Amino acid sequence: MEELVKLLDREIRYEGHEIAGEEIHIWVSSTRERKECPYCGTTASKVHSRTLRTVKDLPIQGKKVKILLEQKKYFCKNEKCKHKTFAERFDFFEPKATKTKRLEAEILRVSLTQSSISASRYLRSSVADVSKSTICNLLKKGRENR
Repeated sequence: MEELVKLLDREIRYEGHEIAGEEIHIWVSSTRERKECPYCGTTASKVHSRTLRTVKDLPIQGKKVKILLEQKKYFCKNEKCKHKTFAERFDFFEPKATKTKRLEAEILRVSLTQSSISASRYLRSSVADVSKSTICNLLKKGRENR
């Protein structure tokens, strides 16, 4: 499982997992000791706090997957920076996102061939719990990023 988790991001560590009904919960944590502030570039090492983030991912063996990530929040030591704290970022999901980039890509792939209602129905049954409005928002976001 450690090797699979490392495919998401090399700087996370597998902590454990459980199968809960039709879901697999995978606990991971950051291995970083320091991180650059995304706003000013100053390297920070003092941890402000830790939060448990839940990010949905692609299914494994027909079971929906939730990644539970212990994410660190750091103090920015640059007095000129407007942000006194910042959360570490990872490559496999966007800041504030609740789905991995690869799950979002699968949602978009499915929704381009059918209506958002039928795409939502299909995705809920086999991939992840996704509403019609989530699909519409992802399609809109995709158009804006072109």
